Amino acid sequence: MKKIISILLSLLILIVSLSGCSTATKDNPNTSGASEPESVSADNTPDTAPVPAIEKEQPDNDWQFDTPENHGVDGAVLDRLHDAIKDIDIYSVVIAKDGYIIDEYYKQGYDERSVFRLNSCTKSFTSALIGIAMDKGLIDGVDIKLSEFFPQLADSDSAYKKEITIAHLLEHTSGISWPESGGPMFRNFVGSENWVDFVLSQPMAAKPGSTFNYSTGGSHLLSAIIQKAAGQTSYDFALEHLLQPLGMDSVQWRADPQGITDGGNGISMNARDAAKFGQLYLDGGRWKGQQIVPETWVVESTKPQSAAQPIPGYGYQWWLRTFGDLSTYFAVGHGGQYIVVVPELELVAVSTGSFPSGSYPFLNYFRDYVLPASGH
Repeated sequence: MKKIISILLSLLILIVSLSGCSTATKDNPNTSGASEPESVSADNTPDTAPVPAIEKEQPDNDWQFDTPENHGVDGAVLDRLHDAIKDIDIYSVVIAKDGYIIDEYYKQGYDERSVFRLNSCTKSFTSALIGIAMDKGLIDGVDIKLSEFFPQLADSDSAYKKEITIAHLLEHTSGISWPESGGPMFRNFVGSENWVDFVLSQPMAAKPGSTFNYSTGGSHLLSAIIQKAAGQTSYDFALEHLLQPLGMDSVQWRADPQGITDGGNGISMNARDAAKFGQLYLDGGRWKGQQIVPETWVVESTKPQSAAQPIPGYGYQWWLRTFGDLSTYFAVGHGGQYIVVVPELELVAVSTGSFPSGSYPFLNYFRDYVLPASGH
């Protein structure tokens, strides 16, 4: 009898464990894999849904904290922002001004330790690693052709494919056919046995440099290039040259079936660490006096880079936009993940959330609350 009871208890524990792994909850929504991409725009970037989780212990990551008023920001307006978003799926907002965190909001069930999948914000991190690799002499420049890293392209029947450069990948102007919007391309890509081969096997749709076509696959090729140039994965390279120097202890970064770090989609971290990356760029690639990303790369990455520009604009894996007379640049990921940098205001704003493609509201709240609170 005791043996039967023991078996039944074991089965019950197994069932509870399995259900805990697969059931979406308020604290961990959207536990499924990649969502099907839809239309692509500055605030509507295809990627996978966010999967926030709670980390038990993490340090404050060397941030300093202060009141909004000490930095010329109206805290009452930010309080109204908190009230305006409390009933929607914005999970976190972190605002840094003059190098200080002056405001934080977390939806019930989340806090400063919560780790969020940032989806296509990943692309901006990959861009930073390209700049670091170039600065260290591992990559000779953005005009280097892909065929130097992927010899199989030398045998390609397409003359255009042989002309693709690193710059084309950074700008999303490679010309490789990649209908990421509204079709199965992204799902087929992440479901393939070899992500790099999948991208390189796609036909050419345009001359390199002639057409902007958003491609998570192209961003993944950048990660593969970093791995070939550095002799280590992009994640390991980032740990040594980006994440650890900044004290970004919450970062997780997935890899493809070959172990190549996901260059376009797979990074996760807490909101404070995401804000730290924005602050790094705001400060010209420096953190606490140490040059992490070359300042020239920060400048080049955050200005328009191609005549084949979308509206509002695109640099090297960063989106560009103006709010009135204020110029901003930002990383954006599917579901409403944002890292927004406003150089003129010395301000960084981060938001995480879960929204359908085409309905990411944070930039509207940023315009209606954060900028007015800052006097604009």
